[in-house]
Amino acid sequence: MTGFGKATKEFEKRTVTVEIRSLNSKGMDLSFRLSNTYREYELELRSEITRLLERGKVDLTVYVESKAIETPVEINSDLAKEYHKKIKQLAAELNEPATDALYQVLKMPDVLRSERREADENEWKEIKTVITAAIESLNKFRSEEGRSIEKDFTEHLEIIKTSLDKIIELDKSRIAGIKDRIKGNLTEVIGADKIDANRFEQELIYYIEKLDINEEKVRLKTHLDYFLTTMKEPSGGRKLNFIAQEIGREINTIGSKANHAEMQKLVVLMKDELKK
Repeated sequence: MTGFGKATKEFEKRTVTVEIRSLNSKGMDLSFRLSNTYREYELELRSEITRLLERGKVDLTVYVESKAIETPVEINSDLAKEYHKKIKQLAAELNEPATDALYQVLKMPDVLRSERREADENEWKEIKTVITAAIESLNKFRSEEGRSIEKDFTEHLEIIKTSLDKIIELDKSRIAGIKDRIKGNLTEVIGADKIDANRFEQELIYYIEKLDINEEKVRLKTHLDYFLTTMKEPSGGRKLNFIAQEIGREINTIGSKANHAEMQKLVVLMKDELKK
């Protein structure tokens, strides 16, 4: 289910902002934008998000802004002083100026060091509280969307149920109408006196059995009720998909058997609502 969550919190040494987005997905597809400092906690975080969100295409971004001045580059002062001393001595021995000595020192091996800062456990706990708050915000967003979708689904299902009720009413007179129409056509073609009543009834029963939709009506009503019940269950998305497929099969079968103009119109309406 789609959604967006954001949380920001200020701590003593840093400000943490977390944004999390989710799109529909059959499984959990998780991606991070996380500083290398906290990569060692990635597996823990992945497990926690999967537990809380279950599934979705999830994108998590963590911004950490330090309130203190941090320099990612360290200078090895002792080594730099030694290099500078040696350069000065060499310049004096060669009677050459040593005006660029400091510049040359900074280019020497191991004078400048870029070290990866390690996160401590307390720092990670602070960040994790903000991540949890962002996930809660996302879940609230998803819950609101879920209620909206449930309302929309219910409205479409009610239209299908109303159409089914109309089909049930029409079906009461449909078979009698088919019998009268067939008998009238036969009478017109060969005459009433030439119709074998017993043979006519036998053939009519065989023909009408192919048009009978009683089982389809019962199954369709059962599937509609089951869909409404399943919407109340947690994580019922896949099951709802399967139930919708069964609803579609029953509607199609009723349409193929109906042989009735008004019922066909209702079948078209039900197909349209199911697709929505």
